[in-house]
Amino acid sequence: MKTFKTLLKTEGKLSLRGLDMFIFAICMPIVVVVILGAVFGDKPAFDGADYTFLEQSFGAVSTIAICAGGVMGLPLVVSDYRSRKILKRLKVTPADPAIILAVQVAIYAFYSVASLILVYATGALLFGFQLKGSWLPFLGAYLLVMMSMFSIGLLVGGIAPNTKIAGAAASLLYFPMLIFSGATLPYEVMPAAFQKVADLLPLTQGIKLLKAASLGLPMNSVFIPVMVMIVIAVICISISLRFFKWE
Repeated sequence: MKTFKTLLKTEGKLSLRGLDMFIFAICMPIVVVVILGAVFGDKPAFDGADYTFLEQSFGAVSTIAICAGGVMGLPLVVSDYRSRKILKRLKVTPADPAIILAVQVAIYAFYSVASLILVYATGALLFGFQLKGSWLPFLGAYLLVMMSMFSIGLLVGGIAPNTKIAGAAASLLYFPMLIFSGATLPYEVMPAAFQKVADLLPLTQGIKLLKAASLGLPMNSVFIPVMVMIVIAVICISISLRFFKWE
């Protein structure tokens, strides 16, 4: 526990010095909320809907920080430490792979939760947004999506031999999910062909789960998204720990 706290304190300070996560995990989701609220206002999501477009999109926007931190930020940090031989030096300390990866997860989880609070506050203050569903199912779904997306980052960061490969792999995962999963461009306004492609992305399944929770829709309709999130998390975390590369 002492090792975890020491690493967390050090890594937290290093993370705060950069602006990447501040821009992509904090500022970007707020900007998306403002744009959606300004463009669609309190218009129904579709004819006959009892919820607005912004209410429908809240779950999707709340995943932007998760995607930025878990899929892009986390693997790049770990692979960079590997390239700079920092992990090699940590190998002779009590810091095992689980602790090193857990510290990075804790840092990006902090950004994700902070982003969620700010996104909700922005929507509530500027556009009168209110969560139609219950907070408990929504937060449970949010943590499940976070765990799943972070596990993908752990997989890439844990086994990528260098920063270039990690960056390429993270980009191939991050940008398609950010654009086509519904996190920025609403899934509902995509052409049918794009929706079929988006359905193949794991984050799309997570957003469907968050949408159902935030709107108070029947949760028995999201069995597949729940299973997809759990399976991805179990497989990716297991592989990242089993084949973790120190150098």
